[in-house]
Amino acid sequence: MNTDEQLVRKAIQGNDEAFLELIHIYKIDLYKAALSFFRNEGDALEAIQEVTYRAYKNIHTVRETSYFKTWLIRIMINYCNDQLKRNKRVIVDNEMIQTQGTAENHAELEIKDAMLSLDERSREILTLKYFHDLKIKDIASSMQCPEGTVKTWLNKALKSLRGKLEEKGGNFHV
Repeated sequence: MNTDEQLVRKAIQGNDEAFLELIHIYKIDLYKAALSFFRNEGDALEAIQEVTYRAYKNIHTVRETSYFKTWLIRIMINYCNDQLKRNKRVIVDNEMIQTQGTAENHAELEIKDAMLSLDERSREILTLKYFHDLKIKDIASSMQCPEGTVKTWLNKALKSLRGKLEEKGGNFHV
């Protein structure tokens, strides 16, 4: 059992210091996940606060200590999806638009826009797989479904993303 798993066990048992240390360990991952949805630092930081609260409140529901990071990222993805639904709009940071001069930055913006236009499950699978480098088996465990199902969903999500990018006239290889 690694150190993170020991911290998770302590946190589940009510050790607040262990929980805070875990949040400290994964705060960059949480920030990246939130930023991939909101593209706005303020909203991403607010999301981290809310997800920290939700995770603290529900830490006792963690079933498998080795999947704590996946559990935490899933809370973030669910929160972000809820916020996007609630707002029914895409938040675009003016600063980000001004820095979109290079082709690489433009491509990144196009991909993020296309991701936001996908359904929740597709966004979730693509985020877990490509933004957080989780393995298919970890995603399957997190989503409580067979690995084959995750592979099918991932394939459909990639096809859908490719279609969205082609609609925009982009020359992307996804």
